[in-house]
Amino acid sequence: MIVYESMFGNTERLAADVADGLRASGAEVLVTDVRDARPEDLSGCDLLVVGAPTHAFSLSRPGTREDAVRQGAEASRAITGVREWLATLDAAFPSRSSRPSVAAFDTRVDKVRHLPGSAAKRAARALRAQGFPVVDRTSFYVGDVQGPLPPDEQGRARAWGAGLPALAGAAAG
Repeated sequence: MIVYESMFGNTERLAADVADGLRASGAEVLVTDVRDARPEDLSGCDLLVVGAPTHAFSLSRPGTREDAVRQGAEASRAITGVREWLATLDAAFPSRSSRPSVAAFDTRVDKVRHLPGSAAKRAARALRAQGFPVVDRTSFYVGDVQGPLPPDEQGRARAWGAGLPALAGAAAG
């Protein structure tokens, strides 16, 4: 299952590319916006992929999502984010032994590529603290806050998705 948060559509497009890579490796994949993701949707999930935009070097917060709305994002996209959704996962997996492997990705503006902090890093830390085995995390880059995505990033996302089942299998084994 891939759960993503996207303010301007870039993270959403990359989530679809990651899903294409996973499907190419034979996986069955459900892709859902964080606003629609419910803990019960994770039943039977053996790999959870979380994607989010980097806001202020971390996962978004209500204030940073409102800033994105002021910059042109749809107001409905500011309702909830991955940060809040991660806090609901204990309900979906009351037993730590049944938690799936996870991978996290983020989008960030290319010109701050080398600055510390990222949504994927923060999500991976939160998931690890909740007992989820984190198999990988990565960042994808956008030209500016609203995009566009460089063409090579979508191919990189598909390749990353295709490699996740092997990483998850190695972690489980």
